[in-house]
Amino acid sequence: MALVSKIELIQPFQLSTIIPFKRPAKKSSPLICKASWQELAGVLVLSAIPFTAVKAIANSPLGESLQQRLEETKKQAVENSSKFTALSQKARNDSVWYGEERPRWLGPIPYEYPTHLKGELPGDYGFDVAGLGQDPVSLQNYFNFEILHARWAMLAAFGAVVPEILDITGTFRFVEPIWWRVGYSKLQGETLDYLGIPGLHVAGSQGVIVIAICQFLLMVGPEYARYCGIEALEPLGIYLPGDINYPGGALFDPLNLSKDPVSFEELKVKEIKNGRLAMVAWLGFYFQAALTGKGPVSNLVEHVSDPLHNNLLSTLKLM
Repeated sequence: MALVSKIELIQPFQLSTIIPFKRPAKKSSPLICKASWQELAGVLVLSAIPFTAVKAIANSPLGESLQQRLEETKKQAVENSSKFTALSQKARNDSVWYGEERPRWLGPIPYEYPTHLKGELPGDYGFDVAGLGQDPVSLQNYFNFEILHARWAMLAAFGAVVPEILDITGTFRFVEPIWWRVGYSKLQGETLDYLGIPGLHVAGSQGVIVIAICQFLLMVGPEYARYCGIEALEPLGIYLPGDINYPGGALFDPLNLSKDPVSFEELKVKEIKNGRLAMVAWLGFYFQAALTGKGPVSNLVEHVSDPLHNNLLSTLKLM
């Protein structure tokens, strides 16, 4: 399990160096801002709004009022959280997905599994051939990294597949539905309109450096909150009853899926399993794009239509 700990999501345009793509007739440097300074300033301000707004509210009289209200209810919330934690631990002890009797990655095949993997974490199948998780602190950190990247991979896979499906089925037409070509077009200095609506490009008309700055500003708040832990939102009067990986509460569990401890522990296992599948799927996305220059849905449609002639072996032969 710990071996599948940290898979960094590569930006789509990094594949552009190995994938042939028709260059636009008129070149323009992707590092140069093509928009007016007013638009550039607007993009930067919009990107910084979430983090600055949170800080402003926390330091305002409204923030003080929210914190005071939280203090009045926090004691009861902490007690409820402690009770739920105890119920979750009991559910985990009784679950087939945890403990010594949990499924292992080799199934019935005899194997001396690592003793430091005791089935305490979701998705622990006893896989650590490199011994990366022998230190308990390192093991917990690896799991934190894994669940973080698993969630990014699932979101990214959704974002890569859905536009292509909508475009192929004719439900919605995108200027560029293929995930890797979006990043590549920005390297060529092209302007991208969101949802194909002319003029709706926000940062889509900016260069790569500007987009990177906007991304940094947008991620400052969430990364700062993740670094501080679940207490990071208490200045806004928001109490999170869970932990760093499963914060819970109305903000992170609006559907209240964690109300049943038994199903909640099973959902944790399902999440990490699907997240690992998404991370592996992204490796497939990268290789498909590098070998065929197409999106994953297009490759799948071609393979289903003619499996004998559209497969990995036939693709490698054509190279």
